[in-house]
Amino acid sequence: MKPASTLRQASIMAGRAGAAIPLLGEFRVGPAVREPTGRWRAVPVGRRGDTRLGISFRPRQCEDFDLDPRQTLTTLLSYPFDLVRISAYWDRIEPVPGTFDPAEMDWQLEAAERAGKRVIVCLGPVKSFGYPEYFVPRHRLDDDLPEGRLVDGTTHPGLLEAAAEPLVRLVRRYRDREAIVAWQVEHEAVDPLGLEHSWRLAETFVRHEVDTVRAADPARPIVLNGFLPTSTAVLANQWWRTRKQGDSVVLAERLADIVGIDYYPRHAVTGIGPWSVYLHGASSILPASHRRRLLSRVAASGRRVMVTEGQAEPWESVTVPPSPGGRVAYSCPPERIIQNYSDCLRWAREAGAELSAYLFWGAEYWVMRDRQGDSSYLEAFSRVLAQS
Repeated sequence: MKPASTLRQASIMAGRAGAAIPLLGEFRVGPAVREPTGRWRAVPVGRRGDTRLGISFRPRQCEDFDLDPRQTLTTLLSYPFDLVRISAYWDRIEPVPGTFDPAEMDWQLEAAERAGKRVIVCLGPVKSFGYPEYFVPRHRLDDDLPEGRLVDGTTHPGLLEAAAEPLVRLVRRYRDREAIVAWQVEHEAVDPLGLEHSWRLAETFVRHEVDTVRAADPARPIVLNGFLPTSTAVLANQWWRTRKQGDSVVLAERLADIVGIDYYPRHAVTGIGPWSVYLHGASSILPASHRRRLLSRVAASGRRVMVTEGQAEPWESVTVPPSPGGRVAYSCPPERIIQNYSDCLRWAREAGAELSAYLFWGAEYWVMRDRQGDSSYLEAFSRVLAQS
């Protein structure tokens, strides 16, 4: 999910929730690019306990960064973490009608197995992680999905039926691979796609997909993930836009074996020349209360909870994270890799929950920075692995 992309929309939505006063303290205005501080060398590293650490891997992001996906994955897999999440992209598996091409999935899974990693496979199919988060092949739709509407088996029976095909074929292809520890169905399943699209998958649509995967492989757990609002503005915006059926985390609490949380505490909402406006409100009263209640509910339910995406790359007011030479983006300098991770561990334990896993989001960005002469992001990640 992406937050509202303008200050005006964020303020309007927060105002509807009666949150105008706390909202003011959540905004940061300043240069989007800063001098590096080296603080990542000294930020305390939280103890992981039984939490498995890992990354998500995005071949498409490698392509955006002019990185070779296979070489990048090989580089990342050399680090001593436990878990890697990979994704099937429906438009690449089925580029033209009547085809099934899982080659991209095959080589990623084989590389992870050689490295001794455990794997979570995001099956999609409608939504998968990585911008633009929507990967339905064009030939599977007669027209664009209707904005502002719920998409279900009544409105789009053909899409519901078509989506089951890659789910079943992928699960049957890979279910005998011991490295796979869970299937993820959709990505932020019932949330809208930021401001790009306002349609949302209906709970009945996702429930049918979850049932389809469970029928094909009853043994493995199902992950459903959702965006955790970290500011009053985004919390209000998300509540308003998902009020008819709840957001993706609420859905995960109903349907999933493992509830996944996507955590981005600092992100730009708009840019003005070299300056940007940021939201950074994870410690504000309403987002903090929302987070505590969520973690407490999941812990009480007996479900596992994990961080499926812990911010570890910049989220600026552009779709591809910038890499300023010799400097760092304000939304995520390397020390935030460590701080975000440690905060999540602490908050979960305070709520009586233990994270089953924490996946760092942005590993391809670290490799790009390293190729450009800045190893600090990879070194910050290494500090977590060595000292947690």
